[in-house]
Amino acid sequence: MKIFKAGKSQEEVSANDTKVSQIVAEALQAVETQGDKAVRELSEKFDKWEPKSFRLSQDEINEIVSKVPNDVIEDIKFAQKNIREFAEVQLASMSDVEVENIPGVILGHKNIPVNSVGCYIPGGRYPMVASAHMSVLTAKVAGVKRVIACTPPINGEIPNATIAAMSLAGADEIYLLGGIQAMAAMAIGTETIKSVDMIVGPGNAFVAEAKRQLYGRVGIDLFAGPTETLVVADHTADAEMVATDLLGQGEHGPTSPGALITTSEELANETVKEIERQLETLATADVARVSWDDYGQILLVDSIEEARIEADRLAFEHVEILTENPDYFLENMTNYGCLFLGPETNVAYGDKVIGTNHTLPTKGAARYTGGLWVGKFIKTVTYQKVTPEASAYIGEYAARLCKLENFAGHAEQALLRVRRYGNK
Repeated sequence: MKIFKAGKSQEEVSANDTKVSQIVAEALQAVETQGDKAVRELSEKFDKWEPKSFRLSQDEINEIVSKVPNDVIEDIKFAQKNIREFAEVQLASMSDVEVENIPGVILGHKNIPVNSVGCYIPGGRYPMVASAHMSVLTAKVAGVKRVIACTPPINGEIPNATIAAMSLAGADEIYLLGGIQAMAAMAIGTETIKSVDMIVGPGNAFVAEAKRQLYGRVGIDLFAGPTETLVVADHTADAEMVATDLLGQGEHGPTSPGALITTSEELANETVKEIERQLETLATADVARVSWDDYGQILLVDSIEEARIEADRLAFEHVEILTENPDYFLENMTNYGCLFLGPETNVAYGDKVIGTNHTLPTKGAARYTGGLWVGKFIKTVTYQKVTPEASAYIGEYAARLCKLENFAGHAEQALLRVRRYGNK
């Protein structure tokens, strides 16, 4: 392997992470001790937003939705239809089970939805309307009873389309609240916002760090950092498409990594030129250029197999396959958030409309987890039922194994059943 272009070192990235961590810790502590007062102060500080109530009433929601053009509403409904249908198919794949593995011993598991979930829908420069579909809608398909959703104001204005998407997705409570303060309010709770059992959704570095620090107090979907995009390409790919797809995701933010792994040095050279050409006219070049200059990388490899090995090592969130045989990666690659197979598809489809979920693992987390899906909102819990005769039978084995580990109290639980049920 040859490094054709390298991004920032791990040391530089870690230094920035430390600063973010400290800011988040202080904000969470403030909400913990001061509740609504701290949420208001943080909202004013970061978003210049201090309304009478952060929660929108149903009348306010209806008025906001009425202001959204009909064609936008129809586009949102189209995306939500695709996402709902795929989530329903995923849900149908999850079954309760029960088996009698020994005569008189019944074992099973049940799939139970989490009771309450808080969904974060990012705003700022990019109001992430699609995140409402991905989180709120998927939670509702899973059967979550209470789904609340937070999104920040944008320059003091209400993001109408985002609110409409939240409402159409089925959010039970909608709050115009962003950043660390939104995550803290949902997870910790305040005088006016009842806490939830789980928080989900993408966000900037501060939102991601808040989720990390709150994990354990509440459940989370996954640790989602800045968007990552990897393109794996061979001689059949063209530089225009590679550059377009890398920059198209690099515009997410100045720390969004983009990478190309290719067997073609010619494609590597042409991609660098094409990226420079497109940056001259791309409306979001101010962000995309920084992300590419600081976090972009190109790796040259000798074979498709080596490309697969390097792709698995990077374990990126989005992986586009622009090769002669894309299915090779579907059959053999193991570490990725979502695969986009062939030139006909792309990350933007997954981000916005096609049906798969766009909240995906970053920073190497694809080595051990997939992305957000209907199953993330469901707890698979177990149970057991035993007849008297089976209890006496199992109890003898259990008692011996407990004594093997010096657990006298455990052994007595088993022996009590042996004495009580063994002579029947």
